[in-house]
Amino acid sequence: MAQQKVVLKVLAMVDDKTKQKAIEAVAEIYGIDFIEADLKEQKMTIIGEMDTIAIAKKLKKMGRIDIISVGPAKEEKKEEKKEEKKEEKKEEKKEEKKEETKEDKKEEKK
Repeated sequence: MAQQKVVLKVLAMVDDKTKQKAIEAVAEIYGIDFIEADLKEQKMTIIGEMDTIAIAKKLKKMGRIDIISVGPAKEEKKEEKKEEKKEEKKEEKKEEKKEETKEDKKEEKK
């Protein structure tokens, strides 16, 4: 199962106490990597390899919920890896140029 991003509107989440209850209810589910709760918009964002239906069932016990979206989580790790590879290539090119200049200087001295 791939990483999913689930965005829910939890209408029962009106204060810090209910926000904490919602987070604790969702945190019990296996496979969750990230939980974010916004009181102003009454939204919860959950990312991980988990069962979306299990999340809905847990939060339904608190009150009414609306599922806003369910989809794949964006892989930020891949973008970071690409950037790291680009930086490594730049560093390798710099090192090669330095080595070439050192070799050229040695040849000139001879």
